[in-house]
Amino acid sequence: MKSKFSLLVIAFLGMTCYSFAWYAKLYPSNWWVGMKWNKVQVLVYGDYNGFNKETVKIIDYPGVKLLKVTPLENEHYIVLDIEVAPTTKPGNVEIELINNDKAHSVLWPLEKRRTGLGKTYAQGVNSSDLIYLLMPDRFSNGDSTNDRVEGMRDQSLNRSKIYDRHGGDLQGVINHLDYLKKLGVTTLWMTPVIENDQPNRTEHGYAFTDHYSIEPRIGGAEKYIELSDALHKRGMKLIQDAVYNHVGSKHITFLDQPTKDWYHQWPTYTGTSYKDQTLFDPYASKSDAKRTSDGWFTREMPDLNQSNPYVANYLIQHAIWSVEKFGVDGWRIDTYIYNDLPFMNRCNKALTDEYPAITMFGETWVHGTAAQAYFVENKLDVPFKSNLQGATDFQTLMYGIQPALKQDFGWTEGVNKLYTTLSNDFLYKDANRNCIFLDNHDLTRIFSDVGGDVEKVKVGIAWLLTTRGIPEIYYGTEILMKGEKNPDDGNVRLDFPGGWKGDAKNAFTGEGMTDEEKDMLHYVTTFANFRKNSSAITKGALMQYVPDDGLYVYFRYDAKQTLMCVMNTSNKEKEIDFSNYIERTKGFTGGKNIVTGATVTNKFSVPAKRMWVLELSR
Repeated sequence: MKSKFSLLVIAFLGMTCYSFAWYAKLYPSNWWVGMKWNKVQVLVYGDYNGFNKETVKIIDYPGVKLLKVTPLENEHYIVLDIEVAPTTKPGNVEIELINNDKAHSVLWPLEKRRTGLGKTYAQGVNSSDLIYLLMPDRFSNGDSTNDRVEGMRDQSLNRSKIYDRHGGDLQGVINHLDYLKKLGVTTLWMTPVIENDQPNRTEHGYAFTDHYSIEPRIGGAEKYIELSDALHKRGMKLIQDAVYNHVGSKHITFLDQPTKDWYHQWPTYTGTSYKDQTLFDPYASKSDAKRTSDGWFTREMPDLNQSNPYVANYLIQHAIWSVEKFGVDGWRIDTYIYNDLPFMNRCNKALTDEYPAITMFGETWVHGTAAQAYFVENKLDVPFKSNLQGATDFQTLMYGIQPALKQDFGWTEGVNKLYTTLSNDFLYKDANRNCIFLDNHDLTRIFSDVGGDVEKVKVGIAWLLTTRGIPEIYYGTEILMKGEKNPDDGNVRLDFPGGWKGDAKNAFTGEGMTDEEKDMLHYVTTFANFRKNSSAITKGALMQYVPDDGLYVYFRYDAKQTLMCVMNTSNKEKEIDFSNYIERTKGFTGGKNIVTGATVTNKFSVPAKRMWVLELSR
């Protein structure tokens, strides 16, 4: 334990005793001047019995006031409420702790804020962006010296085992940012980068063990800052994956709990029911709702009690700290529905109060558009009103594009499900803030899901990059990576080819790739870069027509541009006549395929199982 803590120990002149065997840690580890959140609650941990009996004072620092000292029931913890006045200057605040005439000081840095708020960081993401989701451990190994870190519990490193660490890191991501930019990506979302010092399964990052430490095996805090800066220099953005619901079982606050109610406690292990319905069902029992929210996600992921005010402040301050420290532009919030929802409203508001342009979308893996809408800003008449801006849109995936690609057409089947799902957008305050996707790190990859049918993947990509919302593409989709979620998620989290020295296939250079893979990469690149410069897609309106015998037509349009999107899910060629869509085609005489460049007149045919996107012309 001691080897993990760092402390500046100062022996004070005039004291009869000096101490050099002292360890403590402060959460948050620093703060900034000029913040709206200027009353900071610092959790202080000391690793000896009786630490909470320390006398604490702040050595004179203009503008900094110690408002309150609270010893917690666990004698290893003290809570300090500190106020930082608006006029305070940057510097090191000296916090003195005294016990039995022994005085020790820790320095709590107050730093100057980042420049460029809302312009070069905390910008938010919107429908003009294209998000690329990757797992740092599985994308590229740019620094082999951090593959293993001495003292960490998980020392695995074996690329042939899908649940071991593989060595990918932030340097590997930095090395290939130009690949992402060329692809048409504007925003990077990575699975969590916070320290995960668990005994195993640490490759995914979702079991934090120290909120204020960036995972050293992917490069640590300095490398994360370097990545953020490299993105912003390229005009790109950074999304951080936030986990408020739980931590890893080796987190210090679980191993040595500050209070008895820091975590949700049960007589015996009780997992969540995963039943979101209990949270809005007007007939639900309180016990069912409690199990959904307070049950643990897994045995290795203890469930935080966000109704404890100290826990709430700990999590909110970490969120603010992350944005300021690393230049984060937006949040993806993991396991959103299992959090204490009033707490999440507080946390979301604290972020937008501090960073007005920042955006958030939450993982709402639920079933039904009304259920999903409940957890975001909506138009529903319900007792609880969420302030979450958007969701990871599982509805347009599971009840939209997947049936469109995989089911035969019917009155309520096939592409009619996609049409119907989008028709329910009236439930949301702004459906454009939902993050849409074809696959992710928890799902069977789209290429495998459609049975290896390349043309169906192309239809999916064309839809993803033209419908409403903020599109996310999962790493490797652009080169037809395969992987089925059977029985677990390891096969959908394989290494990106070319990310390791000696890889026979290299997607970054094209070496060893098949013609199909190269063609898909070209297709995605062409589509994504067109999208980036399309006002109709990024800022325009959407109009959809009722599907007819497997044919689904919708338009993206504004005053400058009109796009006609034709998805033919049937087994036969379909003839298109502009006169059937006169509300949007009036005045146009033809169009150009945005991928192939081929032109059509106002009457043309689309082959079976294809999707064309046409920029209309007069």
